[in-house]
Amino acid sequence: MDPHVLDLSLDAAALTAALVDIPSVSGREKPLADAVETALRALPHLTVDRYGNNVVARTRLGRPERVVLAGHLDTVPIADNVPSRLDEEGYLWGCGTCDMKSGLAVQLRIAATVPAPNRDLTFVFYDNEEVAAELNGLGHVAAARPDWLEGDFAVLLEPSDGQVEGGCQGTLRVLLRTTGERAHSARAWMGSNAIHAASPILSRLASYEPRRVVIDGLEYREGLNAVGIEGGVATNVIPDDCTVTVNFRYAPDRTEQEAEQHVREVFADCGVAEFVIDDHTGGALPGLSHPAAAAFMAAVGGRAQPKFGWTDVSRFNALGVPAVNYGPGAPLLAHKRDERVLASLINHCEERLSAWLTA
Repeated sequence: MDPHVLDLSLDAAALTAALVDIPSVSGREKPLADAVETALRALPHLTVDRYGNNVVARTRLGRPERVVLAGHLDTVPIADNVPSRLDEEGYLWGCGTCDMKSGLAVQLRIAATVPAPNRDLTFVFYDNEEVAAELNGLGHVAAARPDWLEGDFAVLLEPSDGQVEGGCQGTLRVLLRTTGERAHSARAWMGSNAIHAASPILSRLASYEPRRVVIDGLEYREGLNAVGIEGGVATNVIPDDCTVTVNFRYAPDRTEQEAEQHVREVFADCGVAEFVIDDHTGGALPGLSHPAAAAFMAAVGGRAQPKFGWTDVSRFNALGVPAVNYGPGAPLLAHKRDERVLASLINHCEERLSAWLTA
């Protein structure tokens, strides 16, 4: 059998294994995108479009509400963990099992087995999520064909261990630069140490008390942390330059502008010579108060959790589409050499989604 032909009659766990066995490291998603497109075009109830290695399929049933189910095709680099294998305890092992080919399998199964859902559906399969934001396929589709992503509610099938995770936090990375004057370390008084000048920054970080905020019943915990420091010329030279890299993970009730202003205020009197924004992507509100989200929660069960990391629900939020994360993978196993997912949970997630869309 052609390994690039997907059999959508397989159960969700077996389909996950088939997806894992089509390698799709970021930037090399074309074979998997081709397979997904071919499988979806065989379903007469769907309209299928493609933009680059991004595939979008939609029902057009005239329902009063449209839900988007989205997931990324790419994985991190393979670490001797392809092909997939199923162990005696029911875990499916392999690159992408958790993040997020099990989620893709659920999407494909819903596309194949729910031809007349109670809500119109849009299925989005996109590339380059695991790399730089400017390469993200969902972002490219949003810019070029925003009409393809229109909806009233979105579910991103990112790993959430079978629990709803609402929204996501924003992430801001800044470079805080301090300066000094070079001198021979034997005559340090002739210079000014830029690394020492960074001590107020580190002291401020050490004493910083991160905010907690409750949104839609979910408590988000912010964090402001140094994640890197660079400085030094040679072992006998007083350094004249030092850069502290700081990452701010912030709750989705802050705008990007508010997050930036907050960080500037935190370090306003710390002797920062230069403040550079290195990367910034806003968060997304949980959207749990939306009627579709409430119905979704009632169907899938469990207790909603906050998403502390960043996901592409942020992009849907920017488009005015409330979104949640819900997938079978366990977040703590994502990107690991021993990445794996419980096969029964993949099937369970499909069953819960199917029940929501057919009730």
